Amino acid sequence: MVEEWMFDVPTTGTKHLPPDSRYMEALSSQGYGFEAAIADLVDNSIDAGAKDVVIHFLRSGDRLVSLLVIDDGCGMTEDELDVAMTVGGRRNYGSKALGMFGTGLKSASLSHAAAVTVVSRTRTSRPVGRRWAMEHALNGFQCDIVEPMYAQSLIDRYADRPITWQGTVIRWDGVKNFPQNGSGGQTDRYLQRTINKLGMHLGLQLHRFLERDDFNITVAVEDIDTGTVYMDFGVLPLNPFGYPVSGRPGYPRTFTEKAGEGSSVQFTAHIWPPKSSLDEYRAIGSLMNRQGFFFYRHDRLVQAGGWNNFRQPEQHLSPARVAIDIPDGLDSLIRLTVKKDGVDVAPQLLSELESAVDEQGMPFTQFVADAEATYRESRKRSGATRKPVIPPGRGVDPTVREVIEDELPILPGEEPIDFRWAALEGDVFFDLDREGRTIYLNKRFRNALLGGRRGGMNDAPMIKSLLFLLMHNVFEKEYSGSREKDNLQLWQSILFTAATAEEKRMSNDG
Repeated sequence: MVEEWMFDVPTTGTKHLPPDSRYMEALSSQGYGFEAAIADLVDNSIDAGAKDVVIHFLRSGDRLVSLLVIDDGCGMTEDELDVAMTVGGRRNYGSKALGMFGTGLKSASLSHAAAVTVVSRTRTSRPVGRRWAMEHALNGFQCDIVEPMYAQSLIDRYADRPITWQGTVIRWDGVKNFPQNGSGGQTDRYLQRTINKLGMHLGLQLHRFLERDDFNITVAVEDIDTGTVYMDFGVLPLNPFGYPVSGRPGYPRTFTEKAGEGSSVQFTAHIWPPKSSLDEYRAIGSLMNRQGFFFYRHDRLVQAGGWNNFRQPEQHLSPARVAIDIPDGLDSLIRLTVKKDGVDVAPQLLSELESAVDEQGMPFTQFVADAEATYRESRKRSGATRKPVIPPGRGVDPTVREVIEDELPILPGEEPIDFRWAALEGDVFFDLDREGRTIYLNKRFRNALLGGRRGGMNDAPMIKSLLFLLMHNVFEKEYSGSREKDNLQLWQSILFTAATAEEKRMSNDG
């Protein structure tokens, strides 16, 4: 006899099961990138009505000691701060708030710092502070109360920079990716690299806010021993749709798709000029990754490119970008990730996009065709016909690979040319493995060519790009003729001498 299936699971009551304190470890291990974590804190500042946000790196000589995010928003009372520091604390988010889950401040901060301190004051309340230190958090969710005089002094430190009558200071200590040893210029290189990436990320994700006259983000570096300010600049907006002239007449076009229960989603389709050199097109990441959908929630960019399984990215669709403002109340169809770095789109919404039309009745599929045609037409207008090449492979920076594949036709079915560092004997700078499709670089010179910086799989992009341009055609033939052999000997001699000179310069500088 077949047992009757029960569609509802029967229960006999409820039991309170509070989270174990180790949940804090899970909260701090959600894969927050550094830039995304800072952006989450700035979101809170925007929700608080801030007009000015300062991201402040503090150093003591060569050592980075703390990172702070300061704003002139409405601030928090003691009770409000307790809610903000509670994991999953229930806040009354406004209808246009950027916050959603009540975990961003804690999760973003403790993903990158051993302790996070929040000090805040409103126009009518004294400064108050709370501090999550991981060692205390793991001991039964024990949150430290900041000494009132220090809370006041931290607010006073940023008086008029930007705090006036009210505001909030978030302080990170024990930041995990700060250089452990800042000597030899490591701290300066870290700051230059990190601040550049941070400025690009914030400029892109928050570009709609930064384009307003009443909102600014400043990044600054200060030496706490001397008071010297090494760096102080405003973050510029990077509008991914900020082209001066559309890449195709008639665009942008807005396509509307019904989403049920009287709701609809609008897809505003843009076609960039394919050869644009603007930062808004090329500097925000790989063109392959930045084609497709750009989702916004309450004017905050929460996904910057990608087709969400609507189709696969293709080189010919590089100019295609689509802006989508997520309507409120469609959580069942478009779900935002906790880190605000992407959205999950229901399959039925994407399947119905095929039939979405604009006001003139043009289908969305025509936009995809127009974007591809625009790319192909731009290649024809360039005039020159370039010979197909074997593509670059591992060891070449992805952005360089993309530009090479964008500028040169690729030979189909060919294994790519890889780059690797290896111990090479004799007075040589490189060695070729034709069968293995690999260019080996003499790792003796790696440190000198990188200027002492830490190496990686895709390091030295300049020298690898030049070697690819010089040698890709050598791999297209089974044997080298006398002219090619002479060229290889010439390049070997000059590059070895240049690398040796670079090695000596670095030794003398040291």
